[in-house]
Amino acid sequence: MLTAKENMIECMKPGGKPDRFVNQYEAMDLIINPVFMTSPSPKRGQLDVVNSWGVTNSWPESVPGPFPVHTPDKICIKDIEHWRDYVKRPNLKFPQELLDVVKGMCDACDTTKAFKAIMVAPGIFEMTHHLCEMVNAMYYYVDYEDEMKDLIRFITDWELELADVICSNFHPDMIFHHDDWGSHDSTFLSPAMFDEFLLEPYKEIYGYYKSHGVDWIVHHSDSYAATLVPEMIEMGVDVFQGCMDTNNTPELLKKYGEKITFMGVIENAYVDFEGWTDENNAKWVRKICEENGMKNFIPCIAQGGPGSVYPGVYKSLSDQIDKLNQEKFGFTPEQQNEMRMPIQIMF
Repeated sequence: MLTAKENMIECMKPGGKPDRFVNQYEAMDLIINPVFMTSPSPKRGQLDVVNSWGVTNSWPESVPGPFPVHTPDKICIKDIEHWRDYVKRPNLKFPQELLDVVKGMCDACDTTKAFKAIMVAPGIFEMTHHLCEMVNAMYYYVDYEDEMKDLIRFITDWELELADVICSNFHPDMIFHHDDWGSHDSTFLSPAMFDEFLLEPYKEIYGYYKSHGVDWIVHHSDSYAATLVPEMIEMGVDVFQGCMDTNNTPELLKKYGEKITFMGVIENAYVDFEGWTDENNAKWVRKICEENGMKNFIPCIAQGGPGSVYPGVYKSLSDQIDKLNQEKFGFTPEQQNEMRMPIQIMF
């Protein structure tokens, strides 16, 4: 029986032979980078916390995570033509004691069972609308191309410096990078606009990681992004995590199988609600697994980390995947559990 990490590698690699369905995040030990520890961020229920970029965030109850507050007085960039006057560049010179804390998390990872996966969030596109406000950002992409490209260059250079900190100090074998590129039914930018603004910066960032010892890139976008899958492949993404049902994953697997792995499809709306049940979760797990198979596909809640809005949903989904693996391949839940690290519920 393969360990969770070995099984996920077999799922992802060309010609691989996984021996069971990969179970959500079981093969990833998600480790925060030092920015998460130095930039103020709200906990659930906290409002109006200003981070190190100067963006105000709130995390109301019963939502998956924090999000920027964009009332007129709290929008960071108030004039895109003079964006440099408003944007703060977070310091990436971390004290050794803080680096040692993250190193300790990395050292605790059993790399036979799980990838040492450093998390980076938010990504380039999200950062532009966090700083500008979503509607403003969409307007600026159309009418202020030069200013947006300069802003993206600024963010990209910062991300490359962060990548150097991560690779030099923590030596991960996987990067788990957030950047939501669409809504439930469409991308925010057309493929042509995406290529113009974001493709080359992401090729730089992901190329840097892969040239500095990182074997696998997982990109989170819990959205529709089927039309951007060729770009993901070109920029070096190995796993599109957050893939929603609207992407038509069976068709994507036929078209792009062996080139990229799709992780998600279990949308929160299907399973993560007041009054959720194990029976409903079992129904969705079976349906989605049987529709997509286990090669280049990982059944997972679509949100960007192990957890759920309503307590217990994530574990229930994992239990149902374990049961399906027992039914189809004969591995008991106890055997499967022995092959993975304990997963910390993050949300």
